[in-house]
Amino acid sequence: MTVQTAESVDASAESGQDLKFQLIDKALKKFQYQQDALIEVLHSAQETFGHLDEDVLDYVSRQLQLPPSWVYGVATFYNFFSLDPQGDHVCVVCMGTACYVKGAGEIVSALEEEFSVKSGATTEDGKLTVHSARCLGNCSLAPMLTLDSEVLGHETPATTIAAIKAKAILTADQEETK
Repeated sequence: MTVQTAESVDASAESGQDLKFQLIDKALKKFQYQQDALIEVLHSAQETFGHLDEDVLDYVSRQLQLPPSWVYGVATFYNFFSLDPQGDHVCVVCMGTACYVKGAGEIVSALEEEFSVKSGATTEDGKLTVHSARCLGNCSLAPMLTLDSEVLGHETPATTIAAIKAKAILTADQEETK
């Protein structure tokens, strides 16, 4: 794995050699390099890279002329952002009061057991990342979760496992047809 220095990241972005950094540059230009566009730029960066590693955070920090600690603080505060690579499928289980009382803890335990993954981690094969969130704001659907950004409500351990396995089967079928 090659570690990029701040200078090499800037050089690759400026020389046009790295399409991903060009996409971040496009977002920066769209928001006119305004510091208050940090969250939107981080969203674009995560969409492009799949996660926000140190090189990306440093690049955004320099381009928006913000302290690295500020950019890192925003990236770690919001549940949407991830500093680590995510699996092919991402399941976020709401652990807010309503969801927890209605069984969210059992859902997380079942996922950990079924897929041999701890909450906050990715399976060894890179297929599934499981997260928990303080609250996803859909208490009427408790217990609820998101699976690849799709909202699923009134979940049980069994329905959640079935939904994840169905997604994995669909992905495998799509790869076979390529």
